[in-house]
Amino acid sequence: MATGPLDALPAAARVRVVALTADALPAVIRLPPSLRRVAEFAPARRARLGTGAITAALADDEFRERVATQVAARAAADPDDAAQRVALAWLLRPEGWEAVVVAAAEELTARDGDPEREDGEAARLRQRLEQTEQTLREVRAAHRVQVDEYKAEVAALRRKLGEARAAERSARQESEAATRSAEERRTESEAAVAAQDKEVRRLRAQLERAEADLSAGRRAARAERDEGTLRARVLLDTVLEAAAGLQRELGLPPASGAPGDRVEQEVADAGAPAAPAAAVPGGATPALLEQYLAMPRARLLVDGYNVSKTAWPDSSLEAQRTRLLSAIAPVAARTGAETTVVFDAAASATRPVVRAPRGVKVLFSPEGVIADDVLRDLVAAEPPGRMVLVVSSDRQVATDVTRAGARAVAAEVLLGLLARTS
Repeated sequence: MATGPLDALPAAARVRVVALTADALPAVIRLPPSLRRVAEFAPARRARLGTGAITAALADDEFRERVATQVAARAAADPDDAAQRVALAWLLRPEGWEAVVVAAAEELTARDGDPEREDGEAARLRQRLEQTEQTLREVRAAHRVQVDEYKAEVAALRRKLGEARAAERSARQESEAATRSAEERRTESEAAVAAQDKEVRRLRAQLERAEADLSAGRRAARAERDEGTLRARVLLDTVLEAAAGLQRELGLPPASGAPGDRVEQEVADAGAPAAPAAAVPGGATPALLEQYLAMPRARLLVDGYNVSKTAWPDSSLEAQRTRLLSAIAPVAARTGAETTVVFDAAASATRPVVRAPRGVKVLFSPEGVIADDVLRDLVAAEPPGRMVLVVSSDRQVATDVTRAGARAVAAEVLLGLLARTS
């Protein structure tokens, strides 16, 4: 019996070859066009509907070898199944495969002619059928158990779904109640806001009336003040013109010098260098001090170290003098006040050279004489009625100069004015 062509094999072996090929067909690479559609069928339909195409394609040894590769990975030989041995040997073609094919084919041929073997084969097939039916019954029983479990699970899920729906309905009802409550609260809030707006409009109208009354009162007060200012200005002009006429009538020469020149000269003759100076403000407040300094023929006396040590206690005396004089100069120039700064040099036999700003006189007290006494002498030399301002935080000096007719100003007030000027 020829072993090459598929047609030469027994019918049972050909059926097994076709079945093995149909089972491995989807995994075979480079399928012939006639088998590409067959490979998409179910395994049973491939063997039944594609027998002719598979048989024709297996005539190509390359295709058979590709099929054999997949079959070798999938099927194992059954010693009791001669048809399978022939099919595997024909497809795989191991060494000595032709002898295996011939022997298995003869066994199949002898089995086909032996009734006893046919009965044994039928019995074996019936036994397999019974085993298959028993397996089927077991699978069906397992499926029924699984279906019962699924039904129980579905019932539990339905119960949970009902509970969830009930909870959702309850939550929706609560949400609707909360929404209605929120709507009521919003209505109440809008009513309260409207009432508040009405009250605000009433208060605003009342405020506008009050502002109108205040503006009318201010205009009346301003008119009254302007009238008083006009009367005072007329009186002042009358006094000034009378004074100017009296000066012309008496032929008085212009006043030269100042009442404090004698005291300043004595201090200077005692060894204290004097220099032109500038003005420093003082008074109850910086603004009031500046008003005092702007008055006609105002006189400003400054206790130098008392003020500088208050402002710059950590600086040297030289730096204190320089900073104080530099700060006073703009004030003296702006107000035109006659300004003298007195530094204490009672314990020193020498006097430092100081460059005084324009409009500011600088004095150092004589040896053995403190600056407070020099300030008292300068105040005493001034005529009563002149605006004399003494800047010192020394209480005794303030008391003495106030008693002599001057105005005492704290050092902090002058420093405040200097800060505003700078």
